[in-house]
Amino acid sequence: MSRKPEVNAAELRGRYPQIFDRPASSRMATPVVLAAALAIFAFGLVDLDFSPSRFISGLSQLGWISMMMIPPDPGSSLPLYLKALGETLSIALLGTTLAAVLALPVSLLAARNVVPSIILRFPVRRLLDSIRGVDTLIWALVWINVVGLGPFAGVLAIAVSDFGAFGKLFSEAIEGADQRQVEGIRASGGSALHEIRFGLMPQVLPVIAGQVLYFIESNTRSATIIGIVGAGGIGLQLAEQIRVLEWQKVSFLILMILVAVAGIDFISGKLRFAIIGRRAVA
Repeated sequence: MSRKPEVNAAELRGRYPQIFDRPASSRMATPVVLAAALAIFAFGLVDLDFSPSRFISGLSQLGWISMMMIPPDPGSSLPLYLKALGETLSIALLGTTLAAVLALPVSLLAARNVVPSIILRFPVRRLLDSIRGVDTLIWALVWINVVGLGPFAGVLAIAVSDFGAFGKLFSEAIEGADQRQVEGIRASGGSALHEIRFGLMPQVLPVIAGQVLYFIESNTRSATIIGIVGAGGIGLQLAEQIRVLEWQKVSFLILMILVAVAGIDFISGKLRFAIIGRRAVA
């Protein structure tokens, strides 16, 4: 058996001085960051008035509410709740679809390989960042004051919020596309529109479809939240029942939401895997 060569520590130290003789600032960076994070965490607990005694005493109240929720019972409001759930699913589907349709052409303007000029690309990216920086709930409050209460405001809130997110995701997918197909179309005499239509879109559409399906699932939960502030759907019914302490109806509504989200997650997962599998075969 061959013996391993002996390691010369002095030779290794001379070959890799940046590892053996790191400066003090480099050695202290990790402990300083950890200490700063711990200090910020402790300050947050004090500043936000975190009280373990209040939390422990609140557990008994939580247990009482949980007991009041059993068994889930819609009473005579089941048709109303089913209609509200349908509104929530419609808000999520329509808002996501509208955002994707509007974001796709804008994402082309934000992609580096489609618009090389930073002067044209920069304002589009900053617009998407600005829209994406505002939460869906804030957009819901804005649109409620613009178009009034109801599911229409919810659709607009999700559409505007997702427009910024889709614009960023779609543009990144376009920038990550293989340029050889685009160069082949360019070499054969194709125009810029041909490069986008036949070189980029076939590559990025499966990715975009998967992202849209995931957002439909996520926006089902978002549509429930914005319904609480008056944007329609089952969230409005949930807020009303919590307000009047109808805990059995609250638990039934929560159960409906969980079943709906689980069903959408199952369906979208199957569709995403089908799209990915078809793309891999192609």
